[in-house]
Order: sequence, then C-alpha cells, then structure tokens
Amino acid sequence: MKVLLLTGLGALFFAYYWDDNFDPASLQGARVLLTGANAGVGEELAYHYARLGSHLVLTAHTEALLQKVVGNCRKLGAPKVFYIAADMASPEAPESVVQFALDKLGGLDYLVLNHIGGAPAGTRARTPQATRWLMQVNFLSYVQLTSRALPSLTDSKGSLVVVSSLLGRVPTSFSTPYSAAKFALDGFFGSLRRELDVQDVNVAITMCVLGLRDRASAAEAVRISTSRPLLQPETLTETPLRGQKSKTDKNDGHLEPVTASEVQVPLVRRLCPGPARPHSFDLY
Repeated sequence: MKVLLLTGLGALFFAYYWDDNFDPASLQGARVLLTGANAGVGEELAYHYARLGSHLVLTAHTEALLQKVVGNCRKLGAPKVFYIAADMASPEAPESVVQFALDKLGGLDYLVLNHIGGAPAGTRARTPQATRWLMQVNFLSYVQLTSRALPSLTDSKGSLVVVSSLLGRVPTSFSTPYSAAKFALDGFFGSLRRELDVQDVNVAITMCVLGLRDRASAAEAVRISTSRPLLQPETLTETPLRGQKSKTDKNDGHLEPVTASEVQVPLVRRLCPGPARPHSFDLY
C-alpha cells in the first residue's frame, strides 16, 4: 500500500512539473547549427528540425554521411540545409564551423552541441595523449563553438542545447577521460547559465543528460583490462538504466548512451523557446 501511495505521489509531482508547452510553429524558420548530425541522436534531431521548417547547418566528421542526412532533410521540407564536414579534434574547426553557419544563415537561433568522441576501453585510454584528444573533442570544442556563437545567440535571444551523458554525473569504470570531459561540460555550462542570468542575457541553456545502456561488445572490450570474469553476452541486458542496477556493474562493463530512437521525440519536444524552457533535461 505504501509503495502504491508513493508511486501515485511521484506521478502527481512529475505531472505538475512537466510543463510541456512545446509549440512546433516556434521552430519554423529558426536558424539551427547542429553538430554530430551524421548519425544517431544528431541525425534524428536534424530530421525533426527539418519537418518543423527550420533552416539548418549540419556538421560532423564524415562528409558522405552528412550528404545523406542533408538530402533527407530537404525531402522532409527544410527550407535551407547546408553542411560542413569538420573534425572537432582540430582546434581551428569550431570557429570555422560557426563562421560558416553565420555566413549561410545570417545568424543563429539555436546551437545544438551533440558531437562526441568515444574513448577506447581499457587503461590505454588514460594516457595524456588520449585524454588531450578526448578533452578537445568532447569539451574544448564545445567551449569554442559556444564562445563564437554566443554573440549571435544573444542578439536573437536564442537557445544553447548541450547533449551530454550520465557519465558527467556518475563516474564508471574504464571511462576516465570521457567521464572527465562530461563532468567538465556540466560544470562549464552550469556556471555559464548563472553568469548569463546575472548579466541579464536572455539565452537559454538546456543540458540534455542521456542515460546509459550496457553492451556485450563493450564488456568484452574491457576484458583485457580486468582480471574479473565477464558475463556471457547473452546475459547482458540491452535495457537503458533508469535507476536500477545493471548486471554489468559486477564486471565493470562500459556503459554507453541510449539509442536515438529512445530519446529523439522527448529531446526535440523540450527544445522550445520561451521562459518555460528547462535548464536541465535528464533522461535516465
């Protein structure tokens, strides 16, 4: 009985604070720069923006995949779609990408930071060289893109959306530099949000914290880095973690973000303008 009561109270609390006032018309004609748009969550976000009539600049590392996404966005009704292939491991790339978007769109209303560089499993990923590369891709490039785009977002009273990971809130084994970069994102954009508020700058910052899932292939990849026995692949769950303990907690399995299909709809629906925009959106 107590469990049912607590569940009911939790549902009421959730319903009260989940103020979903998303207006699709608000994104028609919006100027959007989206990174990591060649696959996964980024690709699905691009398609949603296209359906809603936004003007898009898409960027990712792989040009061939970008061209495919651009073609699909045009079919879905995006008035303008441009792309620029860029490697965020290069310190010069972020500024070039933002300048390209400003030249093509004349300004920005949305900057959606979604690109990612994954760390190989194992202790080798903790080398200074690997950590430096991961910090450039997963953190410093985010800072560079934001710094270059912020004046335009300020003029348009726009939105900054950062797609992050639960590994930026809860560390796990064999993700040392990756987790460090995600923690840095949370600290940087949390502080920036407060600074903009103090300065009365009307730019919304939304942190989208995606949950985790286990993968048998990832667990196998860390086998050489631990003496603990691994579970057999068929025993590993593919269910995203939503507060429960994973089976791979026992064998230090590497955890990765949930799939695009699990987050695309709620993620896009939370990217709405106006004072009711959330400061943080967690999907565990």
